[in-house]
Order: sequence, then C-alpha cells, then structure tokens
Amino acid sequence: MIDFACKKFDLEEVIKCSLGLSKAEFRLLKFMVEHEKKFTTDELAKKLNLDKSTIQRSVKKLHEKNILTRSQINQSAGGYVFLYRVKDKTNIRKIVTDTIDNWVSVFKKKIADW
Repeated sequence: MIDFACKKFDLEEVIKCSLGLSKAEFRLLKFMVEHEKKFTTDELAKKLNLDKSTIQRSVKKLHEKNILTRSQINQSAGGYVFLYRVKDKTNIRKIVTDTIDNWVSVFKKKIADW
C-alpha cells in the first residue's frame, strides 16, 4: 500500500490501472514476471487455474501491448504451439512510471489552474 494523504493506493491496482489490465490479465502478468520462463496457454491455464479461453484472451492483449513475447514451436505431428514470456520488466516499469508521471503532471496543472 502507498499512503497518500487521505487515500491509500495498492501498488498492484496502480500497475493494473496504468497498463489497462483486467484482473485476469494482471494475474497472468504477475505470474509471468515471477516465473521467468516460456509457457503455453495450456500450462498457464493449469498453473493459474483459469479457463483456457481467459488465458488466450489475456495473452493476446498482453502481446498486443508489447508486454509478452510470443514464439512458435512447430510440432512433429503437424501444427504448432505458441510459447509466451515477459518481454522486458524494465519496459513494463517504464510504462507504469510514465503513466504515473503523466497523472502527476495533469494534477499539477489542474491545481495551478484552480
């Protein structure tokens, strides 16, 4: 928790909001950050006890936001499977801190105009 005057902010909520993530997407991101390896959607669904379709939507959004990388493994019997991992924790931190810096700038301007 971050205590700010009369309000407390939960760090995870700030990160989730900064990145525009749902609860499931943030839960997936947190798991991926804590376990720095590649996972399939099946593995993630089992490890997080979430429906595979929820995981598929979540990895798609995190990949589109350039937070997860995706690599393809071709299978010998035909077909392929995607593997996902966190792209760059430093970049995630930068996105969050840039968003917070922007919020602060907006509030400073609004206070100055008040």
